[in-house]
Amino acid sequence: MVQKRKVPERKCVVTNEMKPKKQLVRVVRNKDGEVFVDETGKKNGRGAYLTRDPEIIRQAEKTSVLNRQLNTEVDSSIYEDLIKLVEGKKHD
Repeated sequence: MVQKRKVPERKCVVTNEMKPKKQLVRVVRNKDGEVFVDETGKKNGRGAYLTRDPEIIRQAEKTSVLNRQLNTEVDSSIYEDLIKLVEGKKHD
């Protein structure tokens, strides 16, 4: 009997919904304090996941949820990169 693979799930820091990892985008803060978008989901560092939706990303920027999750100041360019990434490739 063939078993189905378990799909890894992560929680969106804005909506608090558990979703398959592929439906989310990861933002990482590494040891040097640099914050960047992790498209692979495998880079080292403290990560936070956001739903691949421009509205959710804008809401994250307004509420500064990433600042709290990553314990650092997240630059507005990160949010712009996230919106470009999400609008460029939608995963529905």
